[in-house]
Amino acid sequence: MGIASRADPVQPFHAIAISRLARTLEAQGRSIIHMEFGQPSTGAPAAAIARAQAVLASDPGSYWESEALKARIARLYQDRHGLAVDPERIILTCGASPALVLALTAAFRPGDVVACARPGYIAYRNNLAALGMGAQEIACGPESRYQLTAAHLAALDPAPAGVIIASPANPTGTVIAGDELAAIAAVCAARRIRIVSDEIYHGLSFVGPVASALEHAPDALVVNSFSKYFSMVGWRLGWLVAPDDLLYAARARMGNLFLTAPSLSQHAGLVAMDCADELETHVSRYARNRQLMLEALPAMGLTRIAPPDGAFYIWADVRHLTDDVMAFARQLLIDTGVATAPGIDFDPVDGRHFLRFSFAVDTPLVAEAIARLVPWFQARG
Repeated sequence: MGIASRADPVQPFHAIAISRLARTLEAQGRSIIHMEFGQPSTGAPAAAIARAQAVLASDPGSYWESEALKARIARLYQDRHGLAVDPERIILTCGASPALVLALTAAFRPGDVVACARPGYIAYRNNLAALGMGAQEIACGPESRYQLTAAHLAALDPAPAGVIIASPANPTGTVIAGDELAAIAAVCAARRIRIVSDEIYHGLSFVGPVASALEHAPDALVVNSFSKYFSMVGWRLGWLVAPDDLLYAARARMGNLFLTAPSLSQHAGLVAMDCADELETHVSRYARNRQLMLEALPAMGLTRIAPPDGAFYIWADVRHLTDDVMAFARQLLIDTGVATAPGIDFDPVDGRHFLRFSFAVDTPLVAEAIARLVPWFQARG
């Protein structure tokens, strides 16, 4: 097994090490509750699976981009945001991760600096590092609900080439309010900062509609995915909305780096987009799970959080208990069977004081996790 060099700027997910230990304990017969990864515990909608089965029996598959799916995604922007998005601006990708690579390589060049929030998704800084770009991580604390603000961006000197925003965000689940998003867009327009907006958790909101960056910044690059709201993690299907001036570059990179999105997933994804009733039951379940967690956290002594507006995460400050969250997460898993994500994945500076809980699992498992966690934390309180 290869070992990363200390000088290597691309660092691994530490949550994977926790998950590997969790799988080992499971193989030994332990009861494990997986709250370490941000993935739905549900599968694709039933109608989407049925469509995929029919396609498997009749279509050998090919390098293909579904015009019908691009048109349906464009209608999603009209329905959710009142935006008329040309389907030709939509590039279907093998999940959101390649969409992020397309966005970064189309908009920026090696040596460019791109700002992002700290805490934030680990792949932002790792992708930037792998591509020879610089990540300017901006410390965002509870005063801004761990989100970037227009004031943060206005204060940067010099201005970065770009900024990555996420709303709802990973690991916090917090949302950028519409007026703040408009202010961010205005600062970026004035300072020529290109926006890359990660919107993969759109549809998973507990506070009402969430604005798209496209409502305020028509030249933004928007990344989205079928993995979260549409519950199609393993299907590896996502998309990028590219502005006209970067569309040629983004399409060229898609063709050379990834060819096309999986054809089977495109067929299934088109059907999944019209399964709102089934998908909204998942959102209701996440809302219930969120409420259970928020009610239980005070009993654990975990009171310093930003209540999540969307997604399915709790970002909890545990500095009163540890300054080595990796060891803390390992011990928590060994003692309780509950796997969590260490904060160092999302914040290389202050993350040693934080844990991320994913409440995307089934509600009975959330209740069981709480029953195990409360006495464990109380014994250390």
